[in-house]
Amino acid sequence: AIGLTEPNPNLIWSAAARPQAPPGFGAMRERLAALHPDYLRVVVDWAKLQPTPGRPASLTATEDGCERGAGPCAAYAGLRDLFAAIASHPGLVPVVVVYGAPAWAARAPAGCERPGTLPRSRALTPAGLAAYRSLIRGLLALGRASGLELPWWSPWNEPNHPYFISPQRARCDARAPALSPALYAGLTRAMRAELAADPRPHRLVLGDLAGFTRPSPVAVGVAEFLAALPADVVCSAGAWAVHYGLARVARRAQATVTQLERALARRRCTAAVPVWVTEAGAPTPPPGTPGAADDAIASCRELAAALAHWNADPRVDAVFQYTFRQDPLFALGLADTGLTRTFPAYAVWHAWGARAPDGPPPAGGGSCR
Repeated sequence: AIGLTEPNPNLIWSAAARPQAPPGFGAMRERLAALHPDYLRVVVDWAKLQPTPGRPASLTATEDGCERGAGPCAAYAGLRDLFAAIASHPGLVPVVVVYGAPAWAARAPAGCERPGTLPRSRALTPAGLAAYRSLIRGLLALGRASGLELPWWSPWNEPNHPYFISPQRARCDARAPALSPALYAGLTRAMRAELAADPRPHRLVLGDLAGFTRPSPVAVGVAEFLAALPADVVCSAGAWAVHYGLARVARRAQATVTQLERALARRRCTAAVPVWVTEAGAPTPPPGTPGAADDAIASCRELAAALAHWNADPRVDAVFQYTFRQDPLFALGLADTGLTRTFPAYAVWHAWGARAPDGPPPAGGGSCR
């Protein structure tokens, strides 16, 4: 299966539900639909949605529809419109993933932190954890109101990365015990309890781990993180997820997945749990960079090689492109920020999406053009 991350519903709405796309979005909306994704990853920035504790998270707040200020833009009603846009595609399955601690819900600075660490990166206080459960209830209610099933949930994005949970260790020493697995276990148990109280079926995709294969003073490797998790958390996963290293090296991406699979094999209850790669993509150099066209083709070929490798791996069930529209800070998109053209990697994802269910992989893994 293939998945996608794209937060802007102006690119998601089906033509049947919204025949007229906002100016600047129509052509790329069609190109996104032509990928036929199975999953859409819904990334919930809690810190942005609930800046003060006195009001619940605003799941319908107006967004400008720009990409970090760049057009084209078209306003929409936050997650409410995104949920409705997903629901306009029968069979498109959302995967909800939360990140970002509101400042009022975050613990005080402690342990080994990178310079400039903000409250949004820190672990939750007990009151913050209770508010996190309220956020989940709100998302469930919004799903019901939108007529959208929410079968897959990820407790926290990249919990082994210091941007998402800080500190990772009490001391700035790669040999110091990791703190983040226990913090993630608390989030997972809280989410699991809220989902269990909902009458609809839900499953957890655990990990969403940054692709660190080695421990560092401020980060925890994939194998180290999983080994430190308690059994009740490890065994509650419907799938385990890892992110593709952002470097243009297919071998590194494969090594990250291999390390996760070996760590899962060491725990009896996870020996056969599917693996997802929930962030993957081909880096695209900024326009005007010397050799940009050749580099885009080369990184596309590396991505095609990684997709072919994962397709041949019986443990890997799904791979997600990150993102469709180019984020200037994470240049892995399939279309440029201005929505004027697609990059070479688009053709590769299109070839995979065009396959019949359980069909053979595209010839050559898809061509980069």
